[in-house]
Formats: sequence, C-alpha cells, structure tokens
Amino acid sequence: MIVASDLMGTLTTGSPFLGLVDWVRHNQNKLRANFHFAAAMPSYILAKNGLIDWQAWGQKLMVDSLAYIKDANPEKLAHASEWVVEHDFWKKRREDVVARLVKHREQGAKVYIASSVVEPFIEPFARRIGAQAIGTPVEIVGGRVRMVGKLMANEKKIEQVLSRLGVDRVDVAYGDTILDVPLLEHSDHPVAVYPEAKLKAVALQRGWEIIGDTPKIG
Repeated sequence: MIVASDLMGTLTTGSPFLGLVDWVRHNQNKLRANFHFAAAMPSYILAKNGLIDWQAWGQKLMVDSLAYIKDANPEKLAHASEWVVEHDFWKKRREDVVARLVKHREQGAKVYIASSVVEPFIEPFARRIGAQAIGTPVEIVGGRVRMVGKLMANEKKIEQVLSRLGVDRVDVAYGDTILDVPLLEHSDHPVAVYPEAKLKAVALQRGWEIIGDTPKIG
C-alpha cells in the first residue's frame, strides 16, 4: 500500500518563510530577520486580500527565503531545516491527519510526503512520522542554497511521485488545495484535508472524503 500526502496546509499550517526567519533571528542576525519579516508584509497583505495569488506568493516567498541562509554549507542547511520543522512545522501540525499517516505506516503502508517545499525542509518532518520525502531538490553553490530545476508542484508533483515509486497510481492521497487535484486524481482513495473552497467543491462533486473545515486564507 502506498500513501502520498501534501505537506503545507495538509499536515501542517506552518510556514517555511516564518520558520526560516526564526532560524535567522536565533542563529544569524536578529535585525536582518526583522528586516526580512517586514519586507514580506506588503505582499502578504495583497495575497491575504486576494489581490495576488496566495499559493504562488507563498511558493515564491519560500524560494526567495533560501537566500537568508548566509555562507550555506550542508551542515548549516541541515540545521536550518531541522529548526524550521521543530519550531514551526511540527508545532503547527494537524495532529488528526498526522495520526492517520502514522496509522497507515503502522499497518504496513509506505508513506510519502510529496510537496513543492524544498526537500531538506520536508525530511525532518517525514522522519518524525516514519515517512519519506519527495520535494523540490536544492543545491549549494558558492555558499547559497538554490533550487535545482522547477518547483515540484501541480502535475509535476504527481509525475515525480509516480516516477520515483514506479507505479501508475497510489492507494491513498491527501491534499488541501486545488493544486493537489492531480495528486488526488491518481489515488484510489483521495482525501481533501481542511480544503480551500475550490478543492472542497471538487471533492463534494466527486464524492471524495473530506477532513476538517475550509480554512480562512492568512
């Protein structure tokens, strides 16, 4: 049995940006952390009010924030990733959904967290529940962390999952936004988790399982 789950909004309400800013505040420079936070506020207000796309804004913010890790090396990236999970993702985890994934694993399923989030940020969360991570790969070049290729999102996410696992479908899939529809469509049991309005409408129309109430953006 193969189970695939999105991360952001599905397993946690945390933020890669906020987690990384917190790491900068405690491990590099408090003033610079405050600057990064303040600089993101204007676009956050636009996204929260629907003036720019919420998902696209969040993804770009995550990618841009990789530059916050100054003089990056593998050890520093690993430390920042563990910090992001320990101080943000894990604290804000959706315990009901995480419990379901743990139960799947205990029953013998192979569990994968598939997300557009950079893979180092997924791995510490995945380890906590005995899952494996499939995310956007990164590399370190000249002391900077950068993406390798494009974000693993939308159709690219399910393509990567199926390719890496060597299967045509998964048994169970969990997602929270309309961007997760390709993943959910390639599962025998799709589950919409605290779905945003567009995904909830699709889930209701297709008779998919729904967990939790539709959240408010921001």
